[in-house]
Amino acid sequence: MQSKIKKISFKKQNIYIGIDVHFKNWVITIMAEDIVYRTFSQNPKAKDLKKYLENNFPEGNYLSVYEAGFCGFSVHRELVKCGIKNIIVNPADIPTTDKDKRQKEDKRDSRKLAKSLKNGELTGIHILSTETEELRSLVRYRKTIVKELGRHKNRIKSMLKFYGKEIPQELDTASKYWSLNFIKWVKQIETNTPEGSLVLRETIDTAEHLRTKQLKINKELRRLSKDSRFSKTIKLLTSVPGIGLIIAFIFLSELETIKRFKNLDKLSSYVGLIPSTNSSGEKERTGNITRRSNKLLRTSLIEAAWIAIRQDPALILKYTELNMSPNEAIVRIAKKVLNRIRYVLKNEQEYVTEIV
Repeated sequence: MQSKIKKISFKKQNIYIGIDVHFKNWVITIMAEDIVYRTFSQNPKAKDLKKYLENNFPEGNYLSVYEAGFCGFSVHRELVKCGIKNIIVNPADIPTTDKDKRQKEDKRDSRKLAKSLKNGELTGIHILSTETEELRSLVRYRKTIVKELGRHKNRIKSMLKFYGKEIPQELDTASKYWSLNFIKWVKQIETNTPEGSLVLRETIDTAEHLRTKQLKINKELRRLSKDSRFSKTIKLLTSVPGIGLIIAFIFLSELETIKRFKNLDKLSSYVGLIPSTNSSGEKERTGNITRRSNKLLRTSLIEAAWIAIRQDPALILKYTELNMSPNEAIVRIAKKVLNRIRYVLKNEQEYVTEIV
Protein backbone atom coordinates (compact mmCIF):
# COMPACT_ATOMS: atom_id res chain seq x y z
CA MET A 1 0.00 0.00 0.00
CA GLN A 2 1.44 3.34 -1.06
CA SER A 3 1.08 6.28 1.32
CA LYS A 4 0.06 9.63 -0.11
CA ILE A 5 2.53 12.46 0.22
CA LYS A 6 0.69 15.67 1.02
CA LYS A 7 2.10 18.68 -0.73
CA ILE A 8 2.30 21.72 1.53
CA SER A 9 1.67 25.23 0.29
CA PHE A 10 2.24 28.66 1.80
CA LYS A 11 0.13 30.37 -0.81
CA LYS A 12 -1.08 33.83 0.29
CA GLN A 13 1.20 33.68 3.36
CA ASN A 14 4.01 36.18 3.90
CA ILE A 15 7.47 34.82 4.58
CA TYR A 16 9.73 37.50 6.10
CA ILE A 17 13.48 37.35 5.49
CA GLY A 18 16.08 39.48 7.29
CA ILE A 19 19.47 39.47 5.54
CA ASP A 20 22.69 40.63 7.17
CA VAL A 21 24.79 41.05 4.03
CA HIS A 22 28.54 40.41 4.03
CA PHE A 23 31.05 39.95 1.25
CA LYS A 24 31.61 36.22 1.81
CA ASN A 25 28.28 35.17 3.32
CA TRP A 26 24.74 36.22 4.19
CA VAL A 27 23.21 35.63 7.62
CA ILE A 28 19.53 34.87 7.06
CA THR A 29 16.55 34.85 9.45
CA ILE A 30 13.26 33.39 8.23
CA MET A 31 9.98 34.34 9.91
CA ALA A 32 6.54 32.89 9.18
CA GLU A 33 3.90 35.03 10.90
CA ASP A 34 5.08 35.50 14.52
CA ILE A 35 7.46 32.54 14.56
CA VAL A 36 11.19 32.79 13.92
CA TYR A 37 11.71 29.64 11.86
CA ARG A 38 15.46 29.62 11.49
CA THR A 39 18.62 31.74 11.45
CA PHE A 40 21.48 30.45 9.33
CA SER A 41 24.43 31.44 7.13
CA GLN A 42 24.57 30.83 3.39
CA ASN A 43 26.54 31.73 0.28
CA PRO A 44 25.96 35.32 -0.89
CA LYS A 45 23.74 34.24 -3.78
CA ALA A 46 20.09 35.19 -4.33
CA LYS A 47 19.51 31.98 -6.31
CA ASP A 48 20.56 29.84 -3.33
CA LEU A 49 18.13 31.71 -1.07
CA LYS A 50 15.31 31.33 -3.61
CA LYS A 51 15.95 27.58 -3.85
CA TYR A 52 15.83 27.25 -0.05
CA LEU A 53 12.57 29.20 0.16
CA GLU A 54 10.90 27.17 -2.59
CA ASN A 55 11.91 23.89 -0.91
CA ASN A 56 10.75 24.91 2.59
CA PHE A 57 8.02 27.51 1.96
CA PRO A 58 6.62 26.70 -1.50
CA GLU A 59 4.34 29.28 -3.14
CA GLY A 60 4.89 31.75 -0.30
CA ASN A 61 4.99 35.53 -0.70
CA TYR A 62 8.67 36.21 -0.04
CA LEU A 63 9.53 39.58 1.55
CA SER A 64 13.14 40.48 2.40
CA VAL A 65 15.19 43.38 3.71
CA TYR A 66 18.84 44.30 4.16
CA GLU A 67 20.76 47.38 5.29
CA ALA A 68 22.26 49.84 2.79
CA GLY A 69 25.99 49.23 2.59
CA PHE A 70 28.94 48.21 0.48
CA CYS A 71 26.97 46.15 -2.06
CA GLY A 72 24.75 49.03 -3.14
CA PHE A 73 21.70 47.93 -5.12
CA SER A 74 23.21 44.87 -6.81
CA VAL A 75 21.93 42.39 -4.20
CA HIS A 76 18.49 44.03 -4.36
CA ARG A 77 18.34 43.53 -8.12
CA GLU A 78 19.36 39.87 -7.79
CA LEU A 79 16.67 39.23 -5.16
CA VAL A 80 13.94 40.93 -7.21
CA LYS A 81 15.01 38.97 -10.28
CA CYS A 82 14.47 35.77 -8.27
CA GLY A 83 10.94 36.82 -7.32
CA ILE A 84 11.73 38.02 -3.80
CA LYS A 85 10.17 41.39 -2.89
CA ASN A 86 13.06 43.22 -1.30
CA ILE A 87 13.63 46.61 0.28
CA ILE A 88 16.86 48.30 1.38
CA VAL A 89 16.78 50.36 4.58
CA ASN A 90 18.95 53.04 6.08
CA PRO A 91 20.68 51.48 9.15
CA ALA A 92 19.66 54.56 11.19
CA ASP A 93 15.97 53.78 10.54
CA ILE A 94 16.03 50.32 12.11
CA PRO A 95 14.49 50.21 15.63
CA THR A 96 17.36 49.39 17.98
CA THR A 97 17.40 48.76 21.73
CA ASP A 98 20.27 49.54 24.07
CA LYS A 99 20.88 45.79 24.35
CA ASP A 100 21.22 45.53 20.55
CA LYS A 101 23.89 48.26 20.61
CA ARG A 102 25.88 46.57 23.36
CA GLN A 103 25.57 43.01 22.04
CA LYS A 104 25.90 43.45 18.29
CA GLU A 105 26.29 40.27 16.25
CA ASP A 106 25.25 39.08 12.79
CA LYS A 107 22.51 36.69 13.94
CA ARG A 108 20.96 39.32 16.21
CA ASP A 109 21.05 41.90 13.39
CA SER A 110 19.43 39.46 10.99
CA ARG A 111 16.60 38.61 13.43
CA LYS A 112 16.06 42.30 14.16
CA LEU A 113 15.64 43.01 10.45
CA ALA A 114 13.16 40.17 9.97
CA LYS A 115 11.05 41.17 12.99
CA SER A 116 11.02 44.87 12.05
CA LEU A 117 9.98 43.96 8.50
CA LYS A 118 7.17 41.77 9.81
CA ASN A 119 5.96 44.53 12.16
CA GLY A 120 5.84 47.07 9.33
CA GLU A 121 8.44 49.29 11.01
CA LEU A 122 10.73 49.70 7.99
CA THR A 123 10.57 52.00 4.98
CA GLY A 124 12.80 51.24 2.01
CA ILE A 125 15.12 53.79 0.48
CA HIS A 126 14.86 54.93 -3.14
CA ILE A 127 16.41 52.46 -5.59
CA LEU A 128 18.50 54.17 -8.26
CA SER A 129 18.55 53.03 -11.85
CA THR A 130 21.82 51.42 -12.96
CA GLU A 131 22.44 54.45 -15.21
CA THR A 132 22.15 56.94 -12.33
CA GLU A 133 24.08 54.67 -9.97
CA GLU A 134 27.07 54.60 -12.31
CA LEU A 135 26.85 58.35 -12.93
CA ARG A 136 26.90 58.81 -9.15
CA SER A 137 30.05 56.68 -8.99
CA LEU A 138 31.76 59.02 -11.47
CA VAL A 139 30.70 62.17 -9.58
CA ARG A 140 31.74 60.73 -6.21
CA TYR A 141 35.05 59.57 -7.66
CA ARG A 142 35.72 63.14 -8.76
CA LYS A 143 35.06 64.27 -5.19
CA THR A 144 37.63 61.75 -3.94
CA ILE A 145 40.21 62.95 -6.48
CA VAL A 146 39.66 66.62 -5.50
CA LYS A 147 40.05 65.73 -1.83
CA GLU A 148 43.29 63.82 -2.42
CA LEU A 149 44.63 66.60 -4.65
CA GLY A 150 43.98 69.14 -1.90
CA ARG A 151 45.86 66.97 0.59
CA HIS A 152 48.90 66.69 -1.67
CA LYS A 153 48.96 70.43 -2.32
CA ASN A 154 48.94 71.04 1.42
CA ARG A 155 51.73 68.46 1.87
CA ILE A 156 53.88 70.28 -0.69
CA LYS A 157 53.34 73.64 1.04
CA SER A 158 54.15 72.02 4.40
CA MET A 159 57.36 70.59 2.95
CA LEU A 160 58.37 74.01 1.63
CA LYS A 161 57.85 75.47 5.09
CA PHE A 162 59.65 72.53 6.71
CA TYR A 163 62.64 72.94 4.39
CA GLY A 164 62.68 76.70 4.89
CA LYS A 165 61.69 77.55 1.30
CA GLU A 166 59.67 80.74 1.05
CA ILE A 167 57.12 81.06 -1.76
CA PRO A 168 57.90 84.19 -3.85
CA GLN A 169 55.39 86.96 -3.25
CA GLU A 170 54.35 87.08 -6.92
CA LEU A 171 53.43 83.37 -6.75
CA ASP A 172 51.83 83.29 -3.32
CA THR A 173 48.30 84.03 -4.59
CA ALA A 174 48.70 81.99 -7.76
CA SER A 175 49.81 78.97 -5.72
CA LYS A 176 46.28 78.61 -4.43
CA TYR A 177 45.20 77.77 -7.96
CA TRP A 178 48.24 75.60 -8.72
CA SER A 179 49.38 77.78 -11.61
CA LEU A 180 51.93 76.64 -14.21
CA ASN A 181 54.43 79.22 -12.92
CA PHE A 182 54.05 77.92 -9.37
CA ILE A 183 54.55 74.30 -10.48
CA LYS A 184 57.63 75.30 -12.50
CA TRP A 185 59.10 77.09 -9.49
CA VAL A 186 58.46 74.16 -7.13
CA LYS A 187 60.11 71.68 -9.51
CA GLN A 188 63.29 73.78 -9.56
CA ILE A 189 63.71 73.77 -5.77
CA GLU A 190 66.84 72.07 -4.49
CA THR A 191 66.86 70.64 -0.97
CA ASN A 192 69.91 69.91 1.18
CA THR A 193 69.86 66.14 0.52
CA PRO A 194 68.83 63.80 -2.32
CA GLU A 195 66.29 62.22 0.05
CA GLY A 196 64.48 65.51 0.57
CA SER A 197 64.43 66.20 -3.17
CA LEU A 198 63.05 62.73 -3.88
CA VAL A 199 60.14 63.13 -1.46
CA LEU A 200 59.29 66.58 -2.81
CA ARG A 201 59.45 65.45 -6.46
CA GLU A 202 57.35 62.34 -5.81
CA THR A 203 54.68 64.38 -4.02
CA ILE A 204 54.61 66.90 -6.89
CA ASP A 205 54.30 64.05 -9.43
CA THR A 206 51.38 62.55 -7.50
CA ALA A 207 49.64 65.93 -7.32
CA GLU A 208 50.06 66.44 -11.07
CA HIS A 209 48.75 62.93 -11.73
CA LEU A 210 45.66 63.64 -9.62
CA ARG A 211 45.20 66.99 -11.36
CA THR A 212 45.24 65.21 -14.73
CA LYS A 213 42.58 62.78 -13.51
CA GLN A 214 40.40 65.65 -12.28
CA LEU A 215 40.64 67.42 -15.64
CA LYS A 216 39.76 64.18 -17.44
CA ILE A 217 36.62 63.73 -15.32
CA ASN A 218 35.65 67.40 -15.76
CA LYS A 219 35.92 66.94 -19.53
CA GLU A 220 33.69 63.87 -19.35
CA LEU A 221 31.07 65.72 -17.30
CA ARG A 222 31.04 68.56 -19.83
CA ARG A 223 30.45 65.98 -22.54
CA LEU A 224 27.65 64.34 -20.54
CA SER A 225 26.00 67.72 -19.98
CA LYS A 226 25.25 67.77 -23.72
CA ASP A 227 24.05 64.16 -23.76
CA SER A 228 20.29 63.87 -24.37
CA ARG A 229 19.94 61.77 -21.20
CA PHE A 230 21.07 64.61 -18.94
CA SER A 231 21.11 67.87 -20.90
CA LYS A 232 17.58 69.01 -20.00
CA THR A 233 17.99 68.45 -16.25
CA ILE A 234 21.46 70.02 -16.20
CA LYS A 235 20.13 73.10 -18.01
CA LEU A 236 17.32 73.45 -15.46
CA LEU A 237 19.67 73.10 -12.49
CA THR A 238 22.31 75.52 -13.79
CA SER A 239 19.63 78.19 -14.26
CA VAL A 240 19.46 78.46 -10.44
CA PRO A 241 21.92 81.06 -9.04
CA GLY A 242 24.87 79.36 -7.38
CA ILE A 243 24.52 76.07 -9.25
CA GLY A 244 27.35 75.31 -11.67
CA LEU A 245 27.98 72.23 -13.78
CA ILE A 246 29.65 70.12 -11.07
CA ILE A 247 27.04 70.86 -8.40
CA ALA A 248 24.30 70.22 -10.96
CA PHE A 249 25.69 66.75 -11.62
CA ILE A 250 25.93 66.12 -7.87
CA PHE A 251 22.22 66.87 -7.47
CA LEU A 252 21.28 64.89 -10.56
CA SER A 253 23.19 61.79 -9.49
CA GLU A 254 22.20 61.92 -5.81
CA LEU A 255 18.48 62.72 -6.24
CA GLU A 256 17.79 61.09 -9.63
CA THR A 257 14.19 62.34 -9.59
CA ILE A 258 12.50 65.07 -7.58
CA LYS A 259 9.25 63.09 -7.66
CA ARG A 260 10.49 60.85 -4.83
CA PHE A 261 10.01 63.78 -2.39
CA LYS A 262 6.43 64.79 -1.56
CA ASN A 263 7.34 68.27 -0.35
CA LEU A 264 10.22 70.59 0.51
CA ASP A 265 10.44 69.30 4.09
CA LYS A 266 11.04 65.74 2.85
CA LEU A 267 13.74 66.98 0.48
CA SER A 268 15.32 69.15 3.20
CA SER A 269 15.35 66.16 5.56
CA TYR A 270 17.16 64.03 2.98
CA VAL A 271 19.75 66.72 2.30
CA GLY A 272 20.15 67.45 6.02
CA LEU A 273 18.83 71.00 6.40
CA ILE A 274 16.32 70.45 9.19
CA PRO A 275 17.01 71.42 12.83
CA SER A 276 17.40 68.84 15.57
CA THR A 277 14.63 68.93 18.21
CA ASN A 278 14.34 67.89 21.83
CA SER A 279 10.79 67.80 23.20
CA SER A 280 9.80 66.77 26.71
CA GLY A 281 6.49 67.63 28.34
CA GLU A 282 5.71 71.27 27.66
CA LYS A 283 9.32 72.09 26.81
CA GLU A 284 10.55 71.96 23.24
CA ARG A 285 14.03 72.93 22.13
CA THR A 286 15.25 73.42 18.58
CA GLY A 287 18.96 72.98 17.99
CA ASN A 288 21.38 73.14 15.07
CA ILE A 289 20.78 71.28 11.82
CA THR A 290 20.65 67.52 12.26
CA ARG A 291 23.82 65.46 11.87
CA ARG A 292 21.96 63.00 9.66
CA SER A 293 22.34 64.08 6.03
CA ASN A 294 23.57 63.33 2.57
CA LYS A 295 26.95 64.91 3.25
CA LEU A 296 27.86 65.49 -0.38
CA LEU A 297 24.54 67.21 -1.12
CA ARG A 298 24.59 69.35 2.02
CA THR A 299 28.19 70.46 1.51
CA SER A 300 27.52 71.28 -2.14
CA LEU A 301 24.33 73.17 -1.29
CA ILE A 302 26.08 75.33 1.32
CA GLU A 303 28.81 76.05 -1.23
CA ALA A 304 26.14 76.99 -3.78
CA ALA A 305 24.43 79.28 -1.26
CA TRP A 306 27.63 81.31 -0.72
CA ILE A 307 27.90 81.75 -4.50
CA ALA A 308 24.17 82.50 -4.89
CA ILE A 309 24.18 85.50 -2.54
CA ARG A 310 26.73 87.11 -4.87
CA GLN A 311 24.57 86.48 -7.92
CA ASP A 312 20.99 87.03 -6.76
CA PRO A 313 20.03 90.42 -5.21
CA ALA A 314 17.00 88.89 -3.47
CA LEU A 315 19.20 86.37 -1.65
CA ILE A 316 21.85 88.88 -0.56
CA LEU A 317 19.05 91.11 0.79
CA LYS A 318 17.62 88.19 2.75
CA TYR A 319 21.07 87.25 4.03
CA THR A 320 21.74 90.78 5.33
CA GLU A 321 18.32 90.91 7.02
CA LEU A 322 18.86 87.71 9.01
CA ASN A 323 19.89 88.61 12.54
CA MET A 324 22.16 85.62 13.16
CA SER A 325 25.70 84.37 12.63
CA PRO A 326 26.98 83.95 9.04
CA ASN A 327 27.00 80.15 9.33
CA GLU A 328 23.41 80.07 10.59
CA ALA A 329 22.26 82.60 7.97
CA ILE A 330 23.78 80.69 5.08
CA VAL A 331 21.83 77.57 6.08
CA ARG A 332 18.62 79.59 5.67
CA ILE A 333 19.82 80.76 2.27
CA ALA A 334 20.73 77.19 1.33
CA LYS A 335 17.17 76.09 2.02
CA LYS A 336 15.89 78.83 -0.30
CA VAL A 337 18.29 77.64 -3.01
CA LEU A 338 17.04 74.09 -2.42
CA ASN A 339 13.47 75.27 -2.83
CA ARG A 340 14.41 76.83 -6.17
CA ILE A 341 16.05 73.59 -7.25
CA ARG A 342 12.87 71.71 -6.36
CA TYR A 343 10.75 74.22 -8.26
CA VAL A 344 12.68 74.07 -11.54
CA LEU A 345 12.86 70.26 -11.48
CA LYS A 346 9.22 69.78 -10.51
CA ASN A 347 7.83 72.28 -13.03
CA GLU A 348 10.52 71.73 -15.67
CA GLN A 349 11.00 75.49 -16.01
CA GLU A 350 14.28 77.37 -15.86
CA TYR A 351 14.69 79.79 -12.97
CA VAL A 352 14.48 83.47 -13.84
CA THR A 353 15.96 86.02 -11.45
CA GLU A 354 13.60 88.94 -10.95
CA ILE A 355 14.78 92.30 -9.63
CA VAL A 356 11.95 94.50 -8.34
